[in-house]
Amino acid sequence: MPSSSTTSPPAGEPRGGTYALLGRVVTAALMLMLAAAPALAAPKAKITLWHAMGGARYEAITQGIAKAFNEAYPDYEVEPLFTGSYAETLTKAIAAIRAGNPPDIVQVYEVGTQTMIDSGAIIPVTDLVPPGAIDFDDYIQPILRYYTVGGKLYSMPFNSSTAILYYNKDAFRKAGLDPERPPRTYAELEEMGRRIVASGAARAAITFGWPAWIFEQTFAYHNQLYADNDNGRAGRATRVLFDNEFGRMVASRWAQWAREGLLMYGGREYAPNRAFLSGEVAMLLQSTSQVSTIEQAASFEVGTAFLPRIEGQPEGKSVIGGASLWVINRRGRTQAERDAIVAFLRFLAEPEQTVQWHKDTGYFPATETAVRLLEQEGWFAQHPNYATAFRQIQMGPDTPATRGVLLGNFVQIRDIVDTAMERIFSGSLTPAQALAQAAQQANRVLEDYNRLYR
Repeated sequence: MPSSSTTSPPAGEPRGGTYALLGRVVTAALMLMLAAAPALAAPKAKITLWHAMGGARYEAITQGIAKAFNEAYPDYEVEPLFTGSYAETLTKAIAAIRAGNPPDIVQVYEVGTQTMIDSGAIIPVTDLVPPGAIDFDDYIQPILRYYTVGGKLYSMPFNSSTAILYYNKDAFRKAGLDPERPPRTYAELEEMGRRIVASGAARAAITFGWPAWIFEQTFAYHNQLYADNDNGRAGRATRVLFDNEFGRMVASRWAQWAREGLLMYGGREYAPNRAFLSGEVAMLLQSTSQVSTIEQAASFEVGTAFLPRIEGQPEGKSVIGGASLWVINRRGRTQAERDAIVAFLRFLAEPEQTVQWHKDTGYFPATETAVRLLEQEGWFAQHPNYATAFRQIQMGPDTPATRGVLLGNFVQIRDIVDTAMERIFSGSLTPAQALAQAAQQANRVLEDYNRLYR
């Protein structure tokens, strides 16, 4: 039998009959299936976030915030990318902007504010977010004021901090001191510190994290300007003022602590945490962002307190540290990607996200609503160390000196001041010599920087 017989209609069956009907049935079934099937998913609008959150904070931003956003907004995807330290992240962002391939959002620490504004490559938050989409009035005012320049909010408040005093309650007990009464003034710090060292409770009384930042904080905390033109708020700063009488007085006090063995230099940024956690020093001036890290790592009872004040000096307030999120005006961005950025910023502003970020990291709960939620659940009562910085930042006057200083190339200037502090602590230069030298170098940096942006 020829093979064609297997595909031919049976004898007597007209061609186009049963087979044609079968074809029409199959076609109709396929059409029904296609109609019932969901439409092919459109590609997600993907945005990139460069950040400097390492350690436990890496998990908080990647497995916490980013993961939660991506699950809540299936049409969008935020991709977080760790890009090194604050300074490294800022440097990489500026290089990427110049090369024409920047991220959508970059986390920049507070000293990069003037640099980011001058880059001309960012979209101010209030220009991007539709009116009413985010209740910026709900944000804690010192945070909002820092990133508001010329009446415009340039970046999204995110991980805000300030400096506080951490102290070892066990060391205080060993020295015969009240563990619930930390020093409130420099004089008390000196008296308590001497008792701690004499008793053998610790080798030294205190160390500083981020020494140059603590120097800046001391100016704001005593309502002193750090740079001209109202700290760069009334106009571009052209020179620093930290080598004035107040700065020399502060540096001289610290130098005396170092000579007496009360102050131990432990390095820059977070390096001094080691001396505190090991019990070598009884007190630490450090960012509030370290609350959770220090509490978890310490083998002793940790207390926190306001920064001690210098007797007879004006009262200011501590100033914001940490970082904010800047939206880069990237070429070729689609409307869907722009919508994704706005959705992400709105997501960050949600009280639940703000509360969780605070709990995971120790950074400020940035909105009044988040603070109320934390109070209602008894969080601060159970975790008093988390409340210290938040209460401190709200006490004191709102002045140009307490809003934070804006300087061109502030990153380099802070490095210059850190070097000056090292020379002061080591005794290789007198406070007056070190500050005069640092101010001269910083003013040259400002002059070179400002020449580019006249």
